[in-house]
Amino acid sequence: MDGISLRDLEPGDAGWVTMRHGELYWTDEGYDIAFEALVAGILSEFIRDRRPPERAWIATDDDGRRVGCVFTTRPAADTAKLRMFLVEPEMRGTGLAQHLLDTLISHARDTGAVRVVLWTHESHRAAGKLYRRNGFRLLDETPVVAFGQPTLEQNWVLDL
Repeated sequence: MDGISLRDLEPGDAGWVTMRHGELYWTDEGYDIAFEALVAGILSEFIRDRRPPERAWIATDDDGRRVGCVFTTRPAADTAKLRMFLVEPEMRGTGLAQHLLDTLISHARDTGAVRVVLWTHESHRAAGKLYRRNGFRLLDETPVVAFGQPTLEQNWVLDL
């Protein structure tokens, strides 16, 4: 993607990932600070326990400004899990989300995964459209109150 670079996690990125998830999900969906705590916990575990083939991709523009991210963990050797997917509002609709998702899916295939799974909420409608367009299947939905909001938790899978 022109003008965008993808790199691995570097010092300072963990704070940015946590902060931007907290800020954007508060603004966009009214999620309370518990969502930021969830992201911080996932990120802390990722940094502490990361093993190959787990990856982080931080998208930066030509000025080095962070504009998006996506992570993958491996709950099982044959299963890649999409985590902490975020695109800055000004980059939505530019193809960055697709670029990040393509990168994660290619990495999953290249490292022996036979599926990609993810957990999200129904309120992330644009993301749901992206997943469906890329062949993910919605496995289930569960009504919950999460992060101060009534929502539907969703589990999706992509068979590779």
